[in-house]
Amino acid sequence: MNLPSVLIIFFVAILADALGFYKFAYFVSLGYNLSVVANGIVILIMFRKSLTICTAILCAILIIYGLRLGIYLFIREHKSSSFRNRKEGQYSDGSNMNFFAKCSMWLGCGCIYACEVSPVFFRLKNATPDNTMAYVGIAIAVIGVLFESIGDQQKYNAKKENPATFVSSGLYKIVRCPNYLGEILVWTGIFLSGITAYNSIWQWIIATFGYICIVSVMISAVRTLEARQNKTYGMDERYQMYVRKTPIILPFIPIYTFGNQA
Repeated sequence: MNLPSVLIIFFVAILADALGFYKFAYFVSLGYNLSVVANGIVILIMFRKSLTICTAILCAILIIYGLRLGIYLFIREHKSSSFRNRKEGQYSDGSNMNFFAKCSMWLGCGCIYACEVSPVFFRLKNATPDNTMAYVGIAIAVIGVLFESIGDQQKYNAKKENPATFVSSGLYKIVRCPNYLGEILVWTGIFLSGITAYNSIWQWIIATFGYICIVSVMISAVRTLEARQNKTYGMDERYQMYVRKTPIILPFIPIYTFGNQA
């Protein structure tokens, strides 16, 4: 029996994420972005004769999202000394991991990245016609790309002007982590775009697993950022006021912390 064609996106994701063997942090940064871009391109090529308006847009979203975030992370890493210093203290460089552990990290990350893009693959594989849910998913994903892009740029500009202060302008007036909110919106849109396409339990499992994983990663990132900011700016009264009145990640939802409250 032939291997399921869905394994193609797993192989592509794993191959792209092998960039992490060059630099360990790339398993979860540039390797991630490259995996998304590569799969967006591969899916376009595989189904070029059966593309619809929605699926063409979805593939374009994957490619644009991955390229934009990858370029941003690369520039930030190579131009921001404060980011490099924080990164070195926050993340392992992999030197304390044996080859088997690194391979486990590589394969695990590649699996998650493939699951994230699987809704687009399943929509094309199952020849699902364009419908309302696909357009809803596209709209949410586009908003997410814009929100994340603007949030990243606003933070970059603010930190370039004053590296020692927290960012509370622009989208950061709405939520404290607009870039992470944008990331969640992107993958929420991608997942929802496939809701009417999944035609088996294993397709639902693959797509849902990828979505749950990326949302969990984003929530963890928010917790880490909050803890770091509390440590850095906790004694600043302006920061304390900002935290008390600005939701941490969901606009208009009065959730102000993911940490322990007294």
